[in-house]
Amino acid sequence: MDRKIRVGILGAAGYTGGELIRLLLNHPMAEIVFANSESNAGNPVCEVHEGLDGDTDLRFTDTMPWEQVDVVFFCFGHGKSRAFLQEHDIPPHVRIIDLAQDFRIAGDHDYVYGLPETHRQQTAGAMHLANPGCFATCIQLALLPALHGGLISGDIHVNGITGSTGAGQKPGATTHFSWRHDNISVYKTFTHQHLLEINQTIREILPEYDGRVLFIPQRGCFARGIFVTAYARCETPIELVRQAYADYYRDAAFTHFVTKSPDLKQVVNTNKAVVYVEKYEDQLLMICCIDNLLKGAVGQAVQNMNLMFGLDEKAGLCLKASAF
Repeated sequence: MDRKIRVGILGAAGYTGGELIRLLLNHPMAEIVFANSESNAGNPVCEVHEGLDGDTDLRFTDTMPWEQVDVVFFCFGHGKSRAFLQEHDIPPHVRIIDLAQDFRIAGDHDYVYGLPETHRQQTAGAMHLANPGCFATCIQLALLPALHGGLISGDIHVNGITGSTGAGQKPGATTHFSWRHDNISVYKTFTHQHLLEINQTIREILPEYDGRVLFIPQRGCFARGIFVTAYARCETPIELVRQAYADYYRDAAFTHFVTKSPDLKQVVNTNKAVVYVEKYEDQLLMICCIDNLLKGAVGQAVQNMNLMFGLDEKAGLCLKASAF
């Protein structure tokens, strides 16, 4: 584009809204036109999203001037996007990037599932885009090369641990500091909602795949990040598996195959995904880690915005890892 992309943000007062504002303030080709939050209308954004003092004079608004924007980000809680669209008419020229789960499963809508590593071309031409879930992103990036190469079979066993920001900004019993600190627990065992989109991708790649994804999510004692370990049956020598992974992610903008077992701090505060594999007899271990608020949410959303508007995929996303 020969001018900056004009952006509107809905649900701008939550964790994802705050992260999105931080990214877009430093994006060379984006301009925030409005940050909508009815409960905070009129208040400075930096009063809610601390750390933005001196960076912006932007205030929350309860208005939505559609005619002034090119794209709008939905940073709602799950289930609210469909309801919002039933009550509001967004002009057809305005692109929509939805960070909730409302349109991730194919159905009675035209939303493209926006995982760049699998749907890059569709994303580039999309008017409406469903941004993948955080666990779904991390798990799929661990599995994709193995699925594409037909390297694994049978049930896929997955463990994933996530930071407290994955539960959203609204306080709850399992996000309270005194409960979360020095603690760990499992939740939604084998039933997590992101399994729907993971299985959808598996069926797209390998319709005949007959294994199950057996996923145990865990709450971790840290603020941000996701660390996933997965394993499944594999008869292929590890050297060929590693080559398949290296080849698959060779041209990926943010997903990197590594030959040393990774740790979470390599990706926290970045839009990177780091992927590693190892073989134990007939079992292939696949590891992936991401920042749940960035590659698992708004970082990937901005990456998708870049693709939708024909920009450099990395624009506004060259971020420093929290290495120590």
